[in-house]
Amino acid sequence: MKIKSLEEIYLFSLPIKESEIIDFFLGASLKDEVLKIMPVQKQTRAGQRTRFKAFVAIGDYNGHVGLGVKCSKEVATAIRGAIILAKLSIVPVRRGYWGNKIGKPHTVPCKVTGRCGSVLVRLIPAPRGTGIVSAPVPKKLLMMAGIDDCYTSARGCTATLGNFAKATFDAISKTYSYLTPDLWKETVFTKSPYQVLPAQPAR
Repeated sequence: MKIKSLEEIYLFSLPIKESEIIDFFLGASLKDEVLKIMPVQKQTRAGQRTRFKAFVAIGDYNGHVGLGVKCSKEVATAIRGAIILAKLSIVPVRRGYWGNKIGKPHTVPCKVTGRCGSVLVRLIPAPRGTGIVSAPVPKKLLMMAGIDDCYTSARGCTATLGNFAKATFDAISKTYSYLTPDLWKETVFTKSPYQVLPAQPAR
């Protein structure tokens, strides 16, 4: 059995351990953006050791988004590592409607909340044409996720960009956690790829 789409991986909750898997399925449609590069310091006997921490958001603007954080001695290495981690953390985004189900889904399906540290981010469905009403950081993540209209509400220390981005990502990834009435119909479960694939002979 060959896995034909990323959705099959999500259906069986298989861990994605290589960033090339994401490249294979989403490839050209993926766009990444560096949210912030900040120096972090550690006190050692010889003095302070400075490293660079990079926050990178990645998405295909059509229902997939990821966030990666990496610390390294050099900026370029930190960015490269953050892009790989962002690919590994890619989650599917469920989109829905604000009112009548006309056209393609354009907003979040229901109110969702995500948090990280003191930061709490709430995403609220908005009517078509509203746009994304939010601060610059969540706006980038929501755009990459393919959400066109959304109201947001944030509280806590949103100046901490890392926590703000993580809280938004947490909220976006919860869109598939809510069991709404349109998902009540019985799901026909098939075997996981791990059960279908023949066991490799031990060498």
